[in-house]
Amino acid sequence: MNDSSWGAPPQAGYWGPSDQGPVQGAAPAGPTYDAPEAQQTRPMSIVPDEPAYGGHQDDDRGAARLSGPLFRDETQQPPYDVRQPLPYDPRTQPSDTPQAQPYGAVPQNPEPMPDVPPPAPAPQKKSAGRDLGAAIGVGVGLGAVIIASLFVVKAVFVGVVAVAVVVGLWELTSRLQERKGIKAPLVPLAVGGAAMVVAGYVRGAEGAWVAMALTALAVLVWRMTEPPEGYLRDVTAGVFAAFYVPFLATFVALMLTADDGAWRVMTFLLLTVVSDTGAYAVGWRFGTHKLAPRISPGKTREGLFGAVSFAMVAGALCMQFLIDDGSWWQGLILGFAVAASATLGDLGESMIKRDLGIKDMGTLLPGHGGIMDRLDSLLPTAPVVWLLLVLFVGSG
Repeated sequence: MNDSSWGAPPQAGYWGPSDQGPVQGAAPAGPTYDAPEAQQTRPMSIVPDEPAYGGHQDDDRGAARLSGPLFRDETQQPPYDVRQPLPYDPRTQPSDTPQAQPYGAVPQNPEPMPDVPPPAPAPQKKSAGRDLGAAIGVGVGLGAVIIASLFVVKAVFVGVVAVAVVVGLWELTSRLQERKGIKAPLVPLAVGGAAMVVAGYVRGAEGAWVAMALTALAVLVWRMTEPPEGYLRDVTAGVFAAFYVPFLATFVALMLTADDGAWRVMTFLLLTVVSDTGAYAVGWRFGTHKLAPRISPGKTREGLFGAVSFAMVAGALCMQFLIDDGSWWQGLILGFAVAASATLGDLGESMIKRDLGIKDMGTLLPGHGGIMDRLDSLLPTAPVVWLLLVLFVGSG
């Protein structure tokens, strides 16, 4: 008898059911010996450290562990009752049942948490994009200066128009040079622009045209003092600036020469302001359809409808009560024309600023931008109002 193999610990293996034959990894059969010798020698059984997961403490078909204690009372009792089967038994559960993870282990494929929709953003109020308080304050101040000069001394009002023209020319030529490198000569433009307004008030339309021609000639000559590179570009921009700012502003001076010239100018200013206000109010509240998104994304068709409606009502009132020999139906036509020309003028200014890549022409007026940002709708509207008033009630 080989004593070294007696009582050797079996190798650990899978505990299979007894009716499935020899268990793989089970302990080999013990040595043969005589009965008397067996009575004198009793092998000490090795108590397993812990029953295999899913086994039973009284089941001796499992293999004992080499590291287990020799005596049963030295074993630690598991935290669960080993006499009761666990909820999961690998011998009885189907293979597709997910296996339990050890205590404290991180699952390899955790179940995804249900998607929780993000909270809905709080509704935002529409914004005008400018300091509305500053804009109103500056507008009221400018209106007070214009009305005071208009009804006290007409010559002072002509001076206010000339100053606005010079500042507008400075803003326009500065932005052209900064953004495009175009050097339109400011000195001949400023002198010629102021002279154009004065000539229109003193000599009428003929004086305005003569001043315009002389200003264009002065721009051509002044630019000759610099190198020829970019000459055509610079003088073209200078002539455009002379026509766009001072020449169109001259029609305000032409309106002022009539007997009721102060009221004609007041009608012109009121209708333009009312048109802009109606477009802003209606467009801000109800505007959904863009008017010209590539030029001015903020303008809507609803805003244009508001401008036309407000201007036509204001035109009927102004022609009926402010203009001598005027009629309300003439005011409807005048209001419609003002709304159209003011909108086109605003879009034209926006086109220039978009080409230059700027938002405002200047920063002189808080809440408004620059002088040119306020003259954009007034300049193209002046010749329209002057012409219609001459057709309706004459030039007197």
